[in-house]
Amino acid sequence: MSEMTFSIGELAKSMDITPRSIRFYEEQGLLSPTRNGQNRIYMKKDQVRLKLILRGKRLGFSLAETKTLFDLYDSHQNSKVQLEAMLKMTDEKRAHMQQQLEDIEMLKAELEDVEARCQEELNALTLHTLKQGQTA
Repeated sequence: MSEMTFSIGELAKSMDITPRSIRFYEEQGLLSPTRNGQNRIYMKKDQVRLKLILRGKRLGFSLAETKTLFDLYDSHQNSKVQLEAMLKMTDEKRAHMQQQLEDIEMLKAELEDVEARCQEELNALTLHTLKQGQTA
């Protein structure tokens, strides 16, 4: 029984991305399909890697970080080194996201302060204009 293979178009369609994206990931060293002349032939492992690339992107991992994990897996399959690297990366990503949340909360508070001051000044100007209209 032969292993299931995909053309670049089939793989792109199955993952809801463009063939250009797949070629980009290949250029970055994240995918390495076999070739039959000019045609790329993707195996199930390429599909799995592509799923991991897309999941990593959703989680905020860079392609370089994803490549590091792939390289670790390729050289130390199911190893403690790979798991420790993944835990370290997720911890760093979580810390970065926490900092971003704190920054957003601070910016939100500053915007609310600016908004309140602008509203106060607008109310004062409106009241001043109304009083001037009554005295004229």
